[in-house]
Amino acid sequence: MLRGFLILAVSLTLAACAAPPTQTMGPDGKPLPKLYRISNAQTAQIQYRMLDSVNSLRAAAGRSPVQLNAQLNAAAATHARDMSVQNRPWHFGSDGSSPIDRVRRVGYPGRLTGETISETYETELETLAAWMEQEDTRRVILAPDASDMGFAWYQENNGKIWWTMVLGAMSSPAPMIAQVQ
Repeated sequence: MLRGFLILAVSLTLAACAAPPTQTMGPDGKPLPKLYRISNAQTAQIQYRMLDSVNSLRAAAGRSPVQLNAQLNAAAATHARDMSVQNRPWHFGSDGSSPIDRVRRVGYPGRLTGETISETYETELETLAAWMEQEDTRRVILAPDASDMGFAWYQENNGKIWWTMVLGAMSSPAPMIAQVQ
């Protein structure tokens, strides 16, 4: 019993003496961010984390929740990849397509309420926070008539991520919104 206690005490003492993990510092003296890498196995986890976060924000604003929609996910994925090919964040595809065109192409039976896009190295939740700080993209995320959401991304080898969120509605018509961060 005493032997086990001594081994535990020595182990804890040695652990306390270990050097803290080193972090690379930038020229400004602040720690450099770690590259956020996404694997294919994380797709559902990231999409549902974003859905939960969006619905929390919508609930706080008195809006009804949205649900993930496979067709809107496909439209978002297509556009995220295409923005990378074009190397610019904007709402038009390399073929001249608009968000409305992409939603129609995937067979979504409702209508587009908005699209938000981003070119960043940040996580999905950091990106959502940035979108919520901008009036135009916040308006898309909190669209009162939105009922469906698509969310996808394309990550380049260098770590850059092209995020796309598409919101749609199955209900009554309203003006379509397309915004960029």
